[in-house]
Amino acid sequence: MPQPDHHAPAPLPSAKPQLKVLLCAPRGFCAGVVRAIDAVEEALRLYGAPVYVRHEIVHNKYVVEALRRKGAVFVEELDEIPDTRAPVIFSAHGVPKSVPAAAADRNFFAIDATCPLVTKVHREAEVHHRKGRHVLLVGHRGHPEVVGTMGQLPPGAITLVETAADAGTVVPPQAAGLAYVTQTTLSVGDTAEIVAILKARFPGMSQPPKEDICYATTNRQEAVAAVAPQVEAMIVVGAPNSSNSQRLREAAERAGCPKAVLVQRAAEIDFDALGPLTSLGISAGASAPEVLVEEVIDAFATRYDVIVETATASEERVFFPLPRALRPDAAE
Repeated sequence: MPQPDHHAPAPLPSAKPQLKVLLCAPRGFCAGVVRAIDAVEEALRLYGAPVYVRHEIVHNKYVVEALRRKGAVFVEELDEIPDTRAPVIFSAHGVPKSVPAAAADRNFFAIDATCPLVTKVHREAEVHHRKGRHVLLVGHRGHPEVVGTMGQLPPGAITLVETAADAGTVVPPQAAGLAYVTQTTLSVGDTAEIVAILKARFPGMSQPPKEDICYATTNRQEAVAAVAPQVEAMIVVGAPNSSNSQRLREAAERAGCPKAVLVQRAAEIDFDALGPLTSLGISAGASAPEVLVEEVIDAFATRYDVIVETATASEERVFFPLPRALRPDAAE
């Protein structure tokens, strides 16, 4: 039996500095995003290419490019689509009522991949309108979700409130009979401040039976807020036009993280600006795939001896079935 070699050299210590990475959980894809991406992939499987998609199905270039390679054709408006029998899918953010109407006029095979939690807000706005209430919508002007929600009602039936300053000065067209709804991907803290101002000014205002900011937005912000005080920097993987991703970066800053940056891919990381680190938090917006999180970790692993720990704030088990037109029982 060979004897141990007591003279064998000890393993060399790593030349790289050590970096503790706290992975925020939950992070990345939410149930609404999974459903929307699955809808495009299932339509491609069932009907073949092309499948037309109005607006980015979710706000993530990587996801959009992957679907484009499989045969999805992304357009901003329906008039970019030729006369076709191919499926035409509406994005997870929701659309104004004029869009399904225009699709019907052209006899398109339209599939609505709007997140069910956005649809819930649309229904709330419609109910308030039917009851004669004027709706105040807390959200960001120009965001596709806000455009879609405002487009559920006739012009003038919804007033947009973007900031606390707006909440303090907004003059609705009627003093009584008011209600509010919110975009689903807002900052929990900012929205609470805006709503508090509105409630103080309009005490009889109707409110959502359950808050409109979705479970995924809330959970990801809570996870980031828990990790942020423990790390020297926070990387949020997400797109600059993704509302929920931008809110995660802001949540990290608000919770005391000295450096919080939003990147779409590892290639965008500015290591010089971050400086030397011993601790790092990583999260991802609801439309960012996990493969991009792994890419970011790998980028840091080229410079550091990385130790990864998961910091779990809550468990998610939400699932949304595919749009009805794509379910196996649709033909029955």
